[in-house]
Amino acid sequence: MTRYDKRTRAVTGLLFLLFILMMAVLNILTPDQAFSESENRVLERRPPFSLRSLLAGKFTSDYETYITDQFAFRDVWIGLKTDADRVMGKKDSNGVYLGKDGYLIQHFSSPLDTEVNDRVEAIHSIHQTTPDLRKYIMLVPTPGALFRDKLPAYAPMGDEHAALNRVRQSLQPAIRFVDVYPALYAVREEAIFYKTDHHWTSKGAYHAYRALCKQMGIVPKDEAAFNIRQVTDVFYGSLYSKSGFRHLQPDRIDLYLPKKESKKKVEYVDEGRTADSMYQMDNLDKKDKYAVFLNGNHAWVRISTDHPEGKKLLIVKDSYANSLIPFLAEHFAEIDVVDLRYYEGSVTKLIQDRQFQEMLFLYNVKTFFEDTSILNIME
Repeated sequence: MTRYDKRTRAVTGLLFLLFILMMAVLNILTPDQAFSESENRVLERRPPFSLRSLLAGKFTSDYETYITDQFAFRDVWIGLKTDADRVMGKKDSNGVYLGKDGYLIQHFSSPLDTEVNDRVEAIHSIHQTTPDLRKYIMLVPTPGALFRDKLPAYAPMGDEHAALNRVRQSLQPAIRFVDVYPALYAVREEAIFYKTDHHWTSKGAYHAYRALCKQMGIVPKDEAAFNIRQVTDVFYGSLYSKSGFRHLQPDRIDLYLPKKESKKKVEYVDEGRTADSMYQMDNLDKKDKYAVFLNGNHAWVRISTDHPEGKKLLIVKDSYANSLIPFLAEHFAEIDVVDLRYYEGSVTKLIQDRQFQEMLFLYNVKTFFEDTSILNIME
């Protein structure tokens, strides 16, 4: 080895050590962040030290997670990693595929028979205690089912359509299954899903609303009855944050505002506050712009309108419902909205107290099978 080679290796090693030292100092000096705007999630905080947690191995595990969440310039490093992966031809990151035309598509794993049976049993249990309440269930297929042609070649993806059919075949006849797959597939060339977010757009929700109205015996509003207003064109959604894929075009968010306005009151029951609109426009200035619909997810929301028929609807849901509910508010006097991920009360008692005429379960397929909160409805 020549003197030049030795000097080069020594300088390289010294620079590497200086870089590690600099990053360590930056990590110490950089204040911890409670929330990641780019990833739209709460970050890990420094774990408390105890001898018991150290001996059990929990402290070191928690501290590793903390360091991973809190290292300096984290978003920059994540972006660099995914950029490098894209150059190498990698098309998936953290359970998200980089599809054609700028679509980010979540991976879906087909549910086990026990997972299907448990969820159907939960729905049957609430039906047994409230048999006179007319019930509907809408499970919304995701882009992984509707846009399979946009997936990377050979990308593994579970069969959502088969999972939907398994639920439909297992349900008691009195519980009406609202199949929105045909309605959405027929218009899949339209902008019915965001490209960087896992939700459907207002247009997608509108087409599902029409399919639901047909099952409910309601005459839906024509699209011409709404003023379609673009409220932002710089929306980077949950899949953009989760995947780390960058250099993508942002989405736009449109609101369907009835041309014939009516009075509406939105009550966030558990929080003790009210609003006079189903849209929280301030959220358009935040990272999670989808929270413009119903101000995001809450345990229990009640929407009151001046609809003359006076019918009451209960919706048990995930966040897909947030952009569909404004359409249903044109047909019901009161709508109670319950998110079982946060609601701790008895759904049976709520039904008995409120005397609803109809009940709707509304979830996207992925959340329905991966989140266990629907099982909390059993009593």
